[in-house]
Amino acid sequence: MKKIEIQDVLYKVEKPARYLGNELNSIHKEVDGKMIRYAFCFPDIYEVGMSHLGMQILYHLLNTLDGVSCERVFAPAVDMEEEMKKNNIPLFALESREPIENFDFVGFTLQYELSYTNILNMLNLANIPIYSKDRDENNPIVIFGGPCAYNPEPIADFADIIILGEAEEVQIEVLDLYKKYKEKNYSKSNFLKEAAKITGVYVPSFYEVKYSNDGTIASFQPRIDEIPTKIKKRIIQDLNETYYPDKMIVPYLNVVHDRVALEIFRGCTRGCRFCQAGMIYRPVRERSVETLSNLAEGLLTSTGYEEISLASLSTSDYSNLHDFVKHLIDKYSEDRVGISLPSLRLDNFSLELIKEIQKVRKTGLTFAPEAGSQRLRDVINKGLTEEDLTEATKKAFESGWSSVKLYFMLGLPTESEEDLIGIKDLAYKVVDLYYETPKEQRGKGLNVTVSTSTFVPKAFTPFQWEPQITLEEIEDKQQLLKKQLNRKNITYSYHDAETSFLEAVFARGDRKLSKVLELAIEEGCKFDGWNEHFNFQKWKEIFEKVGMNPEFYVNRKREYEEILPWDHIDVGVTKKFLIKENEKAKTAKLTEDCRINCSGCGMNQGFIGGIC
Repeated sequence: MKKIEIQDVLYKVEKPARYLGNELNSIHKEVDGKMIRYAFCFPDIYEVGMSHLGMQILYHLLNTLDGVSCERVFAPAVDMEEEMKKNNIPLFALESREPIENFDFVGFTLQYELSYTNILNMLNLANIPIYSKDRDENNPIVIFGGPCAYNPEPIADFADIIILGEAEEVQIEVLDLYKKYKEKNYSKSNFLKEAAKITGVYVPSFYEVKYSNDGTIASFQPRIDEIPTKIKKRIIQDLNETYYPDKMIVPYLNVVHDRVALEIFRGCTRGCRFCQAGMIYRPVRERSVETLSNLAEGLLTSTGYEEISLASLSTSDYSNLHDFVKHLIDKYSEDRVGISLPSLRLDNFSLELIKEIQKVRKTGLTFAPEAGSQRLRDVINKGLTEEDLTEATKKAFESGWSSVKLYFMLGLPTESEEDLIGIKDLAYKVVDLYYETPKEQRGKGLNVTVSTSTFVPKAFTPFQWEPQITLEEIEDKQQLLKKQLNRKNITYSYHDAETSFLEAVFARGDRKLSKVLELAIEEGCKFDGWNEHFNFQKWKEIFEKVGMNPEFYVNRKREYEEILPWDHIDVGVTKKFLIKENEKAKTAKLTEDCRINCSGCGMNQGFIGGIC
């Protein structure tokens, strides 16, 4: 394979370091004809992709395998794409700078629904047919995985294989199977038939979807025998035993998260009814303090970073958090290594812990009440009280903080104007608490940032049957809050309504949307998650051209009996449990944290064979 020369092109683009690929801890293998070549593609620019922990884990894991070479690929920025087209440069992998159309596998991580156009655009740039049905034996196997794969149907027609669940083990099994087939007479269809029998592997072309006259799904059935009707997600049972890299690639340029990321546990026991991650990543599994201590030492030594971020869905729920943070402070404070604790909860917020961390490096405080009234917080099973917020912020102001961020959601089921006014009341209360704090204790320059995003109903949540509110309603609510939050020291920011609408289309859609995506890339849609590139008018025209009504997916309440586009996927959490939670939401009835009382979600029946 010939290495692509890009030196002349790099002089003409912003941030050429995005395309060089020789960073500290990157891996370069000698490649021969027997080597299985895997292109790990992130459908966004380098700075975003290099901050993604999943890529770092799988990149290093696959490169530990004999006979496998994994390389990275990112979406070229608009300026680079123009130069590539002008110079007939196909999409290439960073490490070898060779075209990925000649690789064995091209894998994409699905982190965000608005990156789907980037995936298809990257396949086009690589000269790989976008539809799986149009690829032959000479094309790479295209694999998708990641959180958006839990409703893969809008992009199912473009994938040869979709990985459901945690990929560390299943990726290796797929590659081992491919190796056997590559050594014999390779047949793509026979390989895919065998791969479809692996737990956690979904081959969309082997399943047929039929629709009713009203546009809903009538049936979803396997086309061939011996493959499951329902595809089970994969779970890593013991995080202490599973692979985690002791090295991470250190980029040449600033990326979104420029630090060591240390995953302390997976899953969440809280049961928030809007939260997809809290349902799909069950059950909770923790790494031991000993394992984490060893990983931290290896990662800090191999990268030279001066900050560790403890990654999880709810960091303050880690059972040994105090012990582990104390260990990190005792060992690394002299080296000025900072500790970042994202995902803190108000009800178990430990100011003492934060104070210790602050001795090394000052951080801001972010809290997520999610809703403005107690009634609505109970509807979504947030399990937080107003007292939790006031106590946490009071303690923070008394300890010298003066900057607080508050996150809320708009358009939650049953939300009223009273709930919205509650957001204003909470923000004002926080400001008042600051001024009630003695001057000698509080910090200077109060800033309370109130941020709202729009509720998007997601697959495998108790709210998966609920509609998203209309665009007009979203904008009305945003304007109401804009007027209400017009006070000194309060900054209000909100997420764009139109991107939330399109996110809901692809989060809740079915295979008919492949026609929409195909036309979208022909019309030049890409980087739809970026405001400067997103063109909602163009998307509206695309839906009209293909004769589809996007509101059908977004603004329609679904019945419990309806076959949902993701019903053929088994995440362990049962539909019966989700229906029960949806009904409890209607009366604002709380469900206890799983650590206190098992909620009977079904996760410990047939998935992990015992207590979560």
